[in-house]
Amino acid sequence: MSQYELIKQQISEAVPFAKHTGIELVAVGDGLGEALLPEQETSKNHIGSQHAGALFTLAEAASGAAMAGGFMSLPFAVKSVAAKASIRYLKIAKGAIKANAVTSRATLDLQTELKSQGKVQFSVGVSLRDHGDVEVAIVDVDWHVAKVKTI
Repeated sequence: MSQYELIKQQISEAVPFAKHTGIELVAVGDGLGEALLPEQETSKNHIGSQHAGALFTLAEAASGAAMAGGFMSLPFAVKSVAAKASIRYLKIAKGAIKANAVTSRATLDLQTELKSQGKVQFSVGVSLRDHGDVEVAIVDVDWHVAKVKTI
Protein backbone atom coordinates (compact mmCIF):
# COMPACT_ATOMS: atom_id res chain seq x y z
CA MET A 1 0.00 0.00 0.00
CA SER A 2 1.41 3.41 -0.98
CA GLN A 3 1.76 6.21 1.57
CA TYR A 4 -1.02 8.14 -0.21
CA GLU A 5 -3.29 5.09 0.00
CA LEU A 6 -2.53 4.81 3.71
CA ILE A 7 -3.43 8.48 4.23
CA LYS A 8 -6.63 7.99 2.22
CA GLN A 9 -7.61 5.04 4.42
CA GLN A 10 -6.79 6.90 7.66
CA ILE A 11 -8.74 10.01 6.64
CA SER A 12 -11.72 7.90 5.59
CA GLU A 13 -11.84 6.35 9.06
CA ALA A 14 -11.05 9.53 11.01
CA VAL A 15 -13.97 11.66 9.81
CA PRO A 16 -17.21 9.95 10.85
CA PHE A 17 -19.50 12.66 9.44
CA ALA A 18 -18.06 12.34 5.93
CA LYS A 19 -18.47 8.58 6.23
CA HIS A 20 -22.06 9.10 7.44
CA THR A 21 -22.88 11.15 4.33
CA GLY A 22 -21.53 8.40 2.07
CA ILE A 23 -18.53 10.34 0.82
CA GLU A 24 -15.75 8.24 -0.64
CA LEU A 25 -12.18 9.51 -0.85
CA VAL A 26 -11.10 8.52 -4.33
CA ALA A 27 -7.53 9.83 -4.39
CA VAL A 28 -4.93 11.58 -2.26
CA GLY A 29 -1.80 13.06 -3.82
CA ASP A 30 0.84 15.71 -3.33
CA GLY A 31 -1.45 18.67 -2.62
CA LEU A 32 -4.34 16.98 -4.43
CA GLY A 33 -7.54 15.35 -3.21
CA GLU A 34 -10.49 13.78 -4.95
CA ALA A 35 -13.75 12.66 -3.35
CA LEU A 36 -17.13 11.40 -4.54
CA LEU A 37 -20.63 11.94 -3.20
CA PRO A 38 -22.87 9.23 -4.68
CA GLU A 39 -26.48 9.90 -5.50
CA GLN A 40 -28.50 8.61 -2.57
CA GLU A 41 -31.79 9.47 -0.93
CA THR A 42 -30.13 10.50 2.34
CA SER A 43 -28.08 13.28 0.68
CA LYS A 44 -30.94 14.86 -1.27
CA ASN A 45 -32.87 18.01 -0.45
CA HIS A 46 -36.57 18.84 -0.82
CA ILE A 47 -36.27 19.37 -4.62
CA GLY A 48 -34.43 16.10 -5.28
CA SER A 49 -30.95 17.50 -5.85
CA GLN A 50 -27.88 17.05 -3.68
CA HIS A 51 -28.26 18.90 -0.37
CA ALA A 52 -26.08 21.99 0.13
CA GLY A 53 -24.70 20.54 3.37
CA ALA A 54 -23.71 17.30 1.66
CA LEU A 55 -21.94 19.27 -1.08
CA PHE A 56 -20.07 21.33 1.51
CA THR A 57 -19.03 18.17 3.37
CA LEU A 58 -17.81 16.66 0.09
CA ALA A 59 -15.67 19.73 -0.65
CA GLU A 60 -14.25 19.86 2.87
CA ALA A 61 -13.31 16.16 2.67
CA ALA A 62 -11.52 16.64 -0.66
CA SER A 63 -9.72 19.73 0.67
CA GLY A 64 -8.59 17.81 3.74
CA ALA A 65 -7.24 15.06 1.51
CA ALA A 66 -5.26 17.61 -0.53
CA MET A 67 -3.95 19.21 2.65
CA ALA A 68 -2.94 15.86 4.15
CA GLY A 69 -1.32 14.73 0.92
CA GLY A 70 0.78 17.86 0.97
CA PHE A 71 2.21 16.94 4.35
CA MET A 72 2.54 13.22 3.69
CA SER A 73 6.19 13.21 4.75
CA LEU A 74 5.16 14.64 8.16
CA PRO A 75 1.91 12.79 8.99
CA PHE A 76 2.35 12.63 12.76
CA ALA A 77 4.35 15.84 13.14
CA VAL A 78 1.54 18.25 12.28
CA LYS A 79 -1.92 19.19 13.47
CA SER A 80 -4.37 20.83 11.11
CA VAL A 81 -7.67 22.65 11.24
CA ALA A 82 -9.95 24.09 8.60
CA ALA A 83 -10.19 27.71 9.74
CA LYS A 84 -12.52 29.24 7.16
CA ALA A 85 -14.46 28.12 4.13
CA SER A 86 -16.68 29.63 1.48
CA ILE A 87 -18.87 27.98 -1.10
CA ARG A 88 -20.49 29.33 -4.23
CA TYR A 89 -23.29 27.22 -5.67
CA LEU A 90 -23.37 27.55 -9.48
CA LYS A 91 -25.89 24.96 -10.68
CA ILE A 92 -28.35 22.48 -9.23
CA ALA A 93 -26.33 19.40 -8.32
CA LYS A 94 -27.99 16.18 -9.42
CA GLY A 95 -26.57 12.69 -9.43
CA ALA A 96 -23.15 11.72 -8.19
CA ILE A 97 -20.86 14.69 -7.57
CA LYS A 98 -17.06 14.60 -7.75
CA ALA A 99 -14.80 17.05 -5.90
CA ASN A 100 -11.28 17.88 -7.06
CA ALA A 101 -9.12 19.83 -4.62
CA VAL A 102 -5.72 21.51 -5.09
CA THR A 103 -3.56 23.42 -2.62
CA SER A 104 -3.04 27.08 -3.50
CA ARG A 105 0.72 26.80 -3.11
CA ALA A 106 3.28 24.15 -3.94
CA THR A 107 3.60 21.68 -1.10
CA LEU A 108 7.36 22.09 -0.96
CA ASP A 109 6.80 25.81 -0.18
CA LEU A 110 4.22 24.90 2.48
CA GLN A 111 6.55 22.39 4.12
CA THR A 112 9.46 24.85 4.06
CA GLU A 113 7.37 27.53 5.77
CA LEU A 114 6.11 25.01 8.34
CA LYS A 115 9.67 23.96 9.17
CA SER A 116 10.93 27.54 9.50
CA GLN A 117 7.90 29.20 11.14
CA GLY A 118 6.33 26.28 13.00
CA LYS A 119 3.02 26.92 11.24
CA VAL A 120 1.61 27.68 7.81
CA GLN A 121 -1.71 28.98 6.48
CA PHE A 122 -2.97 28.35 2.95
CA SER A 123 -6.11 27.73 0.96
CA VAL A 124 -7.33 24.75 -0.98
CA GLY A 125 -9.55 25.33 -4.00
CA VAL A 126 -12.21 22.74 -4.74
CA SER A 127 -14.28 22.25 -7.87
CA LEU A 128 -17.49 20.19 -7.57
CA ARG A 129 -18.68 18.63 -10.84
CA ASP A 130 -21.62 16.46 -11.82
CA HIS A 131 -21.61 13.32 -14.01
CA GLY A 132 -21.65 15.52 -17.16
CA ASP A 133 -18.53 17.38 -15.93
CA VAL A 134 -20.57 20.53 -15.30
CA GLU A 135 -19.19 22.59 -12.43
CA VAL A 136 -21.94 22.89 -9.81
CA ALA A 137 -20.02 24.63 -7.00
CA ILE A 138 -16.69 26.23 -6.13
CA VAL A 139 -15.28 26.03 -2.62
CA ASP A 140 -12.27 27.60 -0.93
CA VAL A 141 -11.07 26.18 2.39
CA ASP A 142 -8.41 27.94 4.46
CA TRP A 143 -6.23 25.53 6.41
CA HIS A 144 -3.96 26.22 9.37
CA VAL A 145 -1.24 23.62 9.90
CA ALA A 146 1.19 23.66 12.83
CA LYS A 147 3.98 21.49 14.11
CA VAL A 148 2.97 19.21 16.93
CA LYS A 149 4.75 20.30 20.09
CA THR A 150 6.79 17.57 21.69
CA ILE A 151 7.37 17.25 25.42
